[in-house]
Amino acid sequence: MAGFRFPSSGLRALRPEAFGVDPTGERMARIRRSPHFKDGVFQNPGGGARTRPSGSMLEFAKIYFDKEARPRRAPKGTVPVHPTTYADLAKPPAGGLRLTWMGHSSILAEIDGHRVLFDPVWGERCSPFPFVGPKRLHPVPLPLAALGPVDVVVISHDHYDHLDMPTIKALAGTDTIFAVPLGVGAHLEHWGVSADRLRELDWHEATKVGGLTLTATPARHFCGRGLRNTQHTLWASWSVASDEHRIFHSGDTGYFDGFKDIGAEHGPFDATMIQVGAYSDFWPDIHMTPDEGVRAHLDLQGGDPAVGVMMPIHWGTFNLAPHPWAEPGEWMMRATHKAGVTLAAPRCGEPFEPASMPPMTPWWRDVAEAPAEGWPAWPPVASEADGAAVG
Repeated sequence: MAGFRFPSSGLRALRPEAFGVDPTGERMARIRRSPHFKDGVFQNPGGGARTRPSGSMLEFAKIYFDKEARPRRAPKGTVPVHPTTYADLAKPPAGGLRLTWMGHSSILAEIDGHRVLFDPVWGERCSPFPFVGPKRLHPVPLPLAALGPVDVVVISHDHYDHLDMPTIKALAGTDTIFAVPLGVGAHLEHWGVSADRLRELDWHEATKVGGLTLTATPARHFCGRGLRNTQHTLWASWSVASDEHRIFHSGDTGYFDGFKDIGAEHGPFDATMIQVGAYSDFWPDIHMTPDEGVRAHLDLQGGDPAVGVMMPIHWGTFNLAPHPWAEPGEWMMRATHKAGVTLAAPRCGEPFEPASMPPMTPWWRDVAEAPAEGWPAWPPVASEADGAAVG
């Protein structure tokens, strides 16, 4: 589908609104001036990255549709969701920083009196169509309207599980600022966000919103929403800093050495929110495994495992890869324990302050299909094989 072009203006009119629009005019001219745009597309740090499943599609299909493995890719019971209320969030965090995982990569960060909402997806499916595509495995912890005022919405890239048209349209009716990578603003304007509320950044560019400095930092991924993937919108990770606190959101990314540079320039961080789900050997360049996520966290913290906390994101909400649903949580729990990194593993909707003891119980075990040999002991014993498969 990557090379498909709409053959007539009539068919273009049938283009779903959720596809968004391609950048044009001065926005496209700015993209062409970017040092990261070459040969008509944005380039990844560290060279090309495979953005389509490698190897045989037949082999991939056999794994993905395997009758025994398929049930393990979804919870067998009701995923626990913390009943968050606006009252829970109205009281300022005692230490100045509080994080609430809203599912997948959606995070509300309250940082020294400012509220930042990362990759908000309140829709039922991450798809351009309401009737097909990956469906939520649990409800959102509270309605978007009950979230309260947000100072800035940060978008990492334009894939459907990170940029949700219904959510953006709802937020377009507020006075929030949107910080987005280059080109992504075209989608938002198409959906009703006024240009004066957009902060559209290339890698290493920063903007100030109130007392916060938001910097778009490199990531190793790709973009695209329609049948024609032009690679004309950028993807990014983000550093957000106040005078007192620093946090990092990875967006979607494969592991690359640039995390060390990001940490040296913008870290260390009080908390990192790191993508560790929807990984596969079929696309190793664009998503991280839990072990790679821990490595990225350590790079961002200058190699010191005692600095900050790490929260895994991009898992638990949508079925997007062949691995078992509970695997990212289990593997992350073991990987952080081995590395001496403090893990925050809250239930969806459970606010926590990184400065306090973060939540860490394997809540997913209550609703996931257990391995035949049962769940391993926690904390793991020294003889347990590192990285053993779950399910």
